[in-house]
Amino acid sequence: MAGRIKLLGKPAILDGDGQGQSVRGHQAWALLARVILAPHPLDRRTLSAELFSDSVDPLGSLRWCLASLRKALNSSDCLIGDPVELRMPPGLEVDVWLLERDTLAVEDMEPLLNGIDPQSGPEFSTWLLVERARIAAVIDGRIRSETMRALAIQNYGHAIRLAELAVRRDVYDESAHVLLVKGLALAGKPSAALKHVEATERLFRDELGTAPSPALRSAARLSVASPPRGISPEAHVKSLIRFGAGALIAGAVDAGIETLRRAVSEADKTGDKHLFAAATLKLGKGLVHSVRGFDDEGSVLLRQCTEIARSRGYEKIAADGFTELGYVEALAGRRPVADQYLHQALEFARDADDLAGIHSVMAFNLVDWGKVGSGLEHYSISLEHARTAGNRRSEIWSLGLGARGQLAAGNLDVAEAWLHDCLGLVDEVHWVAFRPWPVAVMGEIRLRRQEAPAGLRAALEEAYALSCQLRDPCWEAAAARSLALTFTADGDLASAAQWLDEAYKRCIRETDPYVGLQVEILANRVETNQRLGRMDLAVPLSREWIALAARAYMDDHVGRAAAFLAKGDPA
Repeated sequence: MAGRIKLLGKPAILDGDGQGQSVRGHQAWALLARVILAPHPLDRRTLSAELFSDSVDPLGSLRWCLASLRKALNSSDCLIGDPVELRMPPGLEVDVWLLERDTLAVEDMEPLLNGIDPQSGPEFSTWLLVERARIAAVIDGRIRSETMRALAIQNYGHAIRLAELAVRRDVYDESAHVLLVKGLALAGKPSAALKHVEATERLFRDELGTAPSPALRSAARLSVASPPRGISPEAHVKSLIRFGAGALIAGAVDAGIETLRRAVSEADKTGDKHLFAAATLKLGKGLVHSVRGFDDEGSVLLRQCTEIARSRGYEKIAADGFTELGYVEALAGRRPVADQYLHQALEFARDADDLAGIHSVMAFNLVDWGKVGSGLEHYSISLEHARTAGNRRSEIWSLGLGARGQLAAGNLDVAEAWLHDCLGLVDEVHWVAFRPWPVAVMGEIRLRRQEAPAGLRAALEEAYALSCQLRDPCWEAAAARSLALTFTADGDLASAAQWLDEAYKRCIRETDPYVGLQVEILANRVETNQRLGRMDLAVPLSREWIALAARAYMDDHVGRAAAFLAKGDPA
């Protein structure tokens, strides 16, 4: 039977003519999804325990459901054996196997088993929670990626439709609203863009009690400026780029971003595509790194510059742009998309500077993905290229972030050595804004070495104070988390819980948090509240932990959260 199995949205089994086949009961659909999405065949005892634990005859109920599914699929050879093997009929399509392929349009993607609520044990409930979160992340990632590509190639109508879809999927996702507003503005509909901004601001205030970040209203802007008399438009743009980039380095963020916006606007008027791509790249990078909450608008600009650069052979711009796109996606936990961008960046890399940046972000993404060994290899490659290029900032970044990877691998001596070198270089180049991160990681390493927790707090408090002055949510959260760990080590769980709550609030203060750190803080909060006997807090936090970890492809955390839920969730 050539046909199709539909598990996204309301499930269905369709024959070759598109006719639906009868399948009775939520348990049968749950069983089909469990078997199809399992990485390896599952034995009958496991399946019956997960799905039919309340039945008088669990194995008999499993046999009945398998038989009904074989009948619907018109195949006696599928779903047989112990463990149960799929053996699907030739030519049969399964929508969840096509999630990342263009053959399945994102407009047709819905939640897994929508409307199905099987009576099952906690193991299956946890599995379904994880799979729904994982699949939602894949769908959201595709919608975001296709929206940005549509904006980059000026297919604004399609971009707007996709962004509207993203908003419908999660009306409180500010990123989706930013992309919709940007699409409306670029499509020449400034009034519609502003109207949507105002409606979203009302929604957030009324429902969430807080306003969206300034990134939303900024996305509706299209800056213009006129060059001074007596100089060429090209020279004017280059001076704006130089001044804007210099202002960002000096910490004058507002002036730098506004100048770079003017540079992009003026470059567009010149018709010089290389100049426009260069200006767009600088503005995109500035929005990503210098302005918190503006990663979405920055990504749109980066995608635009990479489209131009790739089509015209501007290799340096393409490599830089794809690297930055990979960083944004890795930071947000959209790991397969990040990996795709970074491999595209490698195709255009020209020198050691390019390679140092690409491999460092690859490493960052892989370590949080749980592929720590591969991540550490890329950090080593990045350091080699950074030193060849004499790029001290790139070396600092790889040493500081790489030390966290060494910590994850249990290589405490290497991690501490990398941080020692990192802090030395931070002082050498006066990159004070980076300092809180290596200090926070060093604190965790020394706790692992069982050093006295109280003796570590002075340095961590200083790092926390500095990060607050810098208004960097990621550094604030990292330092606060390390401070919490010192109190945990001392047995002062109440103080630890307070610091972890603060770390989490700091981490998610902006719309573009470091998701890997957010997951770790959630894990610490669950464990601390459990030890305090606050299960009324630990259980809902664990559900948030497992869902976020699943969306961010952090399988180790998924397993830990699932184990907690199996023991701690009375439901």
